[in-house]
Amino acid sequence: MERCITKSLVAWKNKSNRKPLLLTGIRQCGKTYSVLEFGKNEFENVAYVNFEKNTAAAKIFEYDFNVHRIIAELGEIILECPVIPGKTLLFLDEIQACPRAITSLKYFCEDIRSLHVIAAGSLLGVAIKSHNISFPVGKTDRHVMYPMTFTEFVRANGKGALLEGMQRYAPSQCLPEIYMNELQVLLKQYYIVGGMPETVNTWVNTHDYKQVDVLLDTILDDYRNDFSKHPLLIEIPRITMIWDSIPIQLAKENNKFIFSHVKNGARAKELEDALEWLKDAGLIYSLQLVSNPELPLSGMADATYFKVYMADVGLLRKKAQIHYKTILQGDDNYIRFKGALTENYVLTQLKAMGIDAWFWRSDANAEVDFITDYEGQLTPIEVKSAENTKAKSLRLFCHRYHPALALKFSLRNAGDNVEENTRVCCLPLFCMHRIPELFE
Repeated sequence: MERCITKSLVAWKNKSNRKPLLLTGIRQCGKTYSVLEFGKNEFENVAYVNFEKNTAAAKIFEYDFNVHRIIAELGEIILECPVIPGKTLLFLDEIQACPRAITSLKYFCEDIRSLHVIAAGSLLGVAIKSHNISFPVGKTDRHVMYPMTFTEFVRANGKGALLEGMQRYAPSQCLPEIYMNELQVLLKQYYIVGGMPETVNTWVNTHDYKQVDVLLDTILDDYRNDFSKHPLLIEIPRITMIWDSIPIQLAKENNKFIFSHVKNGARAKELEDALEWLKDAGLIYSLQLVSNPELPLSGMADATYFKVYMADVGLLRKKAQIHYKTILQGDDNYIRFKGALTENYVLTQLKAMGIDAWFWRSDANAEVDFITDYEGQLTPIEVKSAENTKAKSLRLFCHRYHPALALKFSLRNAGDNVEENTRVCCLPLFCMHRIPELFE
């Protein structure tokens, strides 16, 4: 399946000032497959080391940080293949299992820059904090990989022509019904399946939602098993409680994360470390409140008032036990969580595009789902799960802060209007990938 990260990897390969690349991301999002495919297509050979499976390889890093010795012994003894700068991709997978290999990236950068080195790890953020690893600050290029985006999902389903066809129209230009109908169907499928590559592949090959659900349950179980990798046993049940509370937190009226809803009487101090573990593992995203939207928004965020979302909409749907038929057919009782699921979808797409986001709430309880300072421009983003696009809070925000651009995403067709000198672009939810075009 085609992944957008391939272009980023090729660009990294061709950089004149290239450093070893550190690739992070949620477990099972496709890091290993994507790097191996990239290596196969762009290099003469790939020297692949998985430190979780190959403990002998880890021992090579114990002696010293002479990288010429390291690649010679990896190639000659462990892998039995040559490691040649300029011709070989050295791929160090699950690098969090070998802390000294992480430190060695500094010396690969300083002593043998001509060798292409990619290091990947799913729980790297957790490992660095837990084991006090000496991290090579300033000596690596960084990239985060996410589950498959909606556009990648569309292409995997053989519908890439819809995405190319949309480019004939301006982002806020009304689309013909052929696009609206097909892409709304695909969007519902994406809400059900999500972006984990294995579930997408199963869906493409079988179109069986029951098989997809079995896989999603397996992935959720695998993540729960990862909790045991926390070095402090006391934190494991706390991590589990927070993880299990996310659908409950999102179902509330304002979605604010409240620690006492994780466990009766629980205080933030008791659960903050467990919450940080889930964030470091990439399993959840924290969306912080900004009441006074001055630039930069990161400097105005309130770290004590936040919402928590999951890294994949399909996993959230399954964890919340929403039956796939509810997504496909709708239900009059499926209202509040429908909005939360849609917000989760929007946040995952923003993350994959590299767009940082917060949310805004006024003293009068008006709330805008997302705000961003992407490209240095304050921009509110309102999200509606159906065709209704009335947004009093968005109008209040525009009246107070006069942003040049505001975005509304819903199931309605695209449109454009001006409210108090703010250009308000209404876009279908399946057009999120076109946000950068509006800023261009």
